Formats: sequence, C-alpha cells, structure tokens
Amino acid sequence: MTVFQPANLAQEPVTIADRLFLDLRRAILEGDMPAGKKISEPELAGSYKVSRGSLREAISKLENCNLVTRKPNIGARIISFSVAQLMEIYQIREAMEGMAARLAATNMSTEDLAHLSALLDRQQETVTEAERLQQSRLRHDSDLDFHFCIIQASGNDRLIRMLCQDLYDLVRFYRFRLNPSYTPKALQEHELIVEAMQRRDGEMAELLMRHHIRASRERARAQLETMTPAERGQTEKIS
Repeated sequence: MTVFQPANLAQEPVTIADRLFLDLRRAILEGDMPAGKKISEPELAGSYKVSRGSLREAISKLENCNLVTRKPNIGARIISFSVAQLMEIYQIREAMEGMAARLAATNMSTEDLAHLSALLDRQQETVTEAERLQQSRLRHDSDLDFHFCIIQASGNDRLIRMLCQDLYDLVRFYRFRLNPSYTPKALQEHELIVEAMQRRDGEMAELLMRHHIRASRERARAQLETMTPAERGQTEKIS
C-alpha cells in the first residue's frame, strides 16, 4: 500500500524556511493565527527572527497547502472561514471517499482491517470518556486517521494524493474550528462501514461512506448555525 504523507511534510525540515513553514502551519491550523488575518512580513520576520526571503518561501509553501491566499498589490492572508467552502469540501469528500471505500473493501489486507478495527475501538473508548466527563468537544485526529486508513487502502495513488495531500490541511483547518465530538450516531456509521469492509462488500461500503459524510456535513451545518465568527476563529470580515 502506497503511503502518502500530507503535502510538504514527507521529510524532516532541513532549512529555515522548512521549519518556519511547519511553525506557521501549526499556528494556522490550531487557531493561533486567526482565519482571515492579513500576514505582515515585517512582523513575522521579526517575531521568528528570520530573513524576509525565508519567510516568503514558507508563505509560498502555505499557499500550496491552500492555507494562505495571495493577491497582487494586496499581499498574503490566511484563508477565511467559509461555510460555502466547507460544504464544497464535504461534497468532494462524499464522492471521492465513497470511491475510496469501494476500492479499499477489495484491496484491504488482513492487517489493514485489523488496524481499522483498532481505530474504531479507540473511538468507542473516546466516546465513553467524553460521556463520562460530559465533554461536548474533543480535540483529536482519530476520526481523520480512520478515514485516511480507508483512503490509503484504496490502492489508487492519484485518489490518495488528491485526498491526503490536496485536502488534508483544509480538512484540519475546519475541523479544529468546529472541534467536533463523536456522537453515537457517527460512531454507528463507522461501525457499519467497517462491517461492510470485513465482508468485502465494496458497493455497500461506498454507499455507507457517502451517507456518513453527508450526515457529517449536516451535523457540521447545524453546529455552524450556533457559532459566532469569533468561535470560528475568524478575524475581520473579508470583502
């Protein structure tokens, strides 16, 4: 199985620009740099004690990850929180991850299936802990790990690249700001997908994955309706 790492993260950072990219990427994904914030090169260069050249190289890498946009004569800014873009991402994921699930049901090895079941067990423990502590939000990546496990097992290198590299950071960007918790319904959807995988039923796996992502989209939409711009980590309104 070909394993693709997220864009620009396949190797250890070797230059100042590489390390700065990772630091800035983490700050954006974790909300330390608010969505929509204009990037001040002098300010960042001073804060991180780097040259403007290294900073510009790092910003270019962030632009390639779709976390930064740049306009002529205006400059660069962190992407804004866009409900429309989030819904588009879900639509893309529904189609592409549905196909990935169909392919993975056939291609998954016994070891892959065991790993997927272990991820599901971990999620069940997380839900139990969340209920016990009455936590409404949990910050974790095990849901993404579950989906990426299936995507990687599809065996389609182009599909893997498009999902794991092109969409990876955007999914993380929105996921951190929504900060979803597992619900019993979402966990049940994962269980049904795993059962279809274990039966090697690709058609059912695709249908269940598409249904799961559509349901996740609607859960996200419902959550968004109750959130303020500040809760989304958004700065000033972007025209």
